[in-house]
Amino acid sequence: HPLEANTPILEITYGCSWNKCVFCNMYKGVTFGASPMEHIEEDLQELSSVYPRNLRKITVANGDPFALSTKRLLEISNLIRNYFPKISVISCQASIRNLMHKKQEELDQLYEAMYDDIYIGLESGCDDVLKLLNKGYGANQAYETLEKLQKSKMKYIALLMGGAGGKQYREEHVRDTAKILSTYPPKMVSIITTGIATGIKLAEMRDNGEFVQLTEREIIEDEMALIDALDVPGQVYFFGHHQNNVARVSGHLKNKQELIEGFRQKLHDFEINKPEILDISLSREYL
Repeated sequence: HPLEANTPILEITYGCSWNKCVFCNMYKGVTFGASPMEHIEEDLQELSSVYPRNLRKITVANGDPFALSTKRLLEISNLIRNYFPKISVISCQASIRNLMHKKQEELDQLYEAMYDDIYIGLESGCDDVLKLLNKGYGANQAYETLEKLQKSKMKYIALLMGGAGGKQYREEHVRDTAKILSTYPPKMVSIITTGIATGIKLAEMRDNGEFVQLTEREIIEDEMALIDALDVPGQVYFFGHHQNNVARVSGHLKNKQELIEGFRQKLHDFEINKPEILDISLSREYL
């Protein structure tokens, strides 16, 4: 994530244990696996020659660290703290699909072992959209998992996909995503406009009419609608500056009206300077 640009990364897995989401080609052709402990230790030795011993935060990668057993994750945490004893946050990406298999006591243990700031590719809170995207779980499982996460005190960052419901589930996507985020408020909401790269399943679905993309105008309108519908603590941060986004607005959600006004202003600017892009779907070759 752009906000983690200065956080050191330690590879503990490679590939994705699911690798079936219709929008993703990130791990195409990569078999999922766990990095051997001796490789992890070698990487830690290298990182310790670059970063200070009092380092506070590290990110473990790649796509799916929580696919590992809790025992393994705890061993990795101990190893990290041998090299960086002041570590207070071990951040990573995780999917609901892997988190939901962890028992409450396991998540509690992982939080005690410094796992926190978990980036979850939630994409949507709408059951129909999750099915459409082939996420491998339903909305009910997302609610149950975030409940366990909240009980463990682990904070999460919600990664969302703007326009992921297409025309078919446009309203439901906004409504149900606002609902799950308001029920289990994240530390940050990070939104990226859905990109359809050549050769992925979603491109095939678009081409055969199964998925009808939103226009850039509709994407911006839906971001405003999502912010308006959110009922979360004011300190929750809305990050909308991803390179895929045509209108880039970010800020704390205590300033909801300012954020919405920011999007309105962007829309107005486009209407004056680049009206031709608003009522089409721009091509994006990456997530």
